[in-house]
Amino acid sequence: MAVWDNLTGQADAIAIFRAAAQRVPSASSSDSDTGTTMEAATTDTGSAESASMTHAWLITGPPGSGRSNLAFAFAAALLSPGTPDGDLAAARQVEARTHPDLSVLSTEGVIIKMESVKEAVARSQYSPSVGRYRVVVVEDADRMVERTSNVLLKALEEPPERTVWILCAPSEADLLPTIRSRVRTVRLRVPSVADVADLLVRRNGVDPVIASSSARLAQSHIGMARRLATNADARARREETLRTALGIRSVSAAVNAAARLLAIAGDDAKAITIELDAAERDGMLRSLGVEAGQSVPPGLRSQIKALEDDQKRRAVRSLRDGIDRILVDLASLYRDVCMMQLGRQQAVINLELLAELRTASAASAPEATVATMDAIALARQRIQGNVAPALALEAMLVSAIRRPQ
Repeated sequence: MAVWDNLTGQADAIAIFRAAAQRVPSASSSDSDTGTTMEAATTDTGSAESASMTHAWLITGPPGSGRSNLAFAFAAALLSPGTPDGDLAAARQVEARTHPDLSVLSTEGVIIKMESVKEAVARSQYSPSVGRYRVVVVEDADRMVERTSNVLLKALEEPPERTVWILCAPSEADLLPTIRSRVRTVRLRVPSVADVADLLVRRNGVDPVIASSSARLAQSHIGMARRLATNADARARREETLRTALGIRSVSAAVNAAARLLAIAGDDAKAITIELDAAERDGMLRSLGVEAGQSVPPGLRSQIKALEDDQKRRAVRSLRDGIDRILVDLASLYRDVCMMQLGRQQAVINLELLAELRTASAASAPEATVATMDAIALARQRIQGNVAPALALEAMLVSAIRRPQ
């Protein structure tokens, strides 16, 4: 099985990376083979020029388009001996993040810490131990503040031989211009609903009907589609979110709805993190030699405290991400209302709420619906700027008040 088999909707991008993985590294690879050490090479998927290898790549695309999945597939191909389709053993090590020549820089908090970047830069200086390259994958490269990005910039300016950086971000604009000038960019497309549904059936064994509806409701976001397809509670929470918004008839109802949406986001975040937190704690206790039910010795409590602090930071990010997912779902809801008002019923995303959408579309004009969509976009910006989520949601939901005609 090729490392590319679990990707979908990105045939042109896969062709670019597969061709690059075929290049055999030479002693002067950082100079002659890269060709773009000091100059950007932006690749629209499918261009012939993109087949050459370079020391630094940037994969951009909307959330859920598969940026990280493609990055790790490319890493597996680079770390496999002599095959662009990947060696099974290397692919398994990359999937488990245990390959000795792979470094992963990611964060479960709000931003990537400078200490983490410095550690990744230091590791990038090592020569490959078993693979053709040493590969450093930076997930969510847009989560670095400027001073942290400058640490990464120095590593990209003076790349070690046979070290490859793979950065992932929603767009080039999310990174410093100086970093953009030192990477080759490959832009991903939004996969089609059919492509995402097919992936869920092949990879997760999901029923085709559920896979299709989940891909449609997730608007081709691969991760969210998988969650909706495999978690009935997630589907129920999403439906409650939309019905709550459609039921707003007064300012007091908007305030109550904001509180309920925050609670739903919290429940969703806990569902994602609670099992992971417990597994991490149990794994650390085992590694420290502490038996189940045994009290932690004082000398080891600092390590448990550090783990708990990391889990708290992850919980904050998970809650923020959950609120943002709710706002994206609400944007799809009012987009559907607008489509109904304009006579475009065939373009509706939330088909399961068709009757409620008809009622909502009759209760206001398209201009009011567009104003609500603008309010949702503004709420997302405010929350990213650290405005209290409750206040941002309340202000947004007031614009969603609809009274039956």
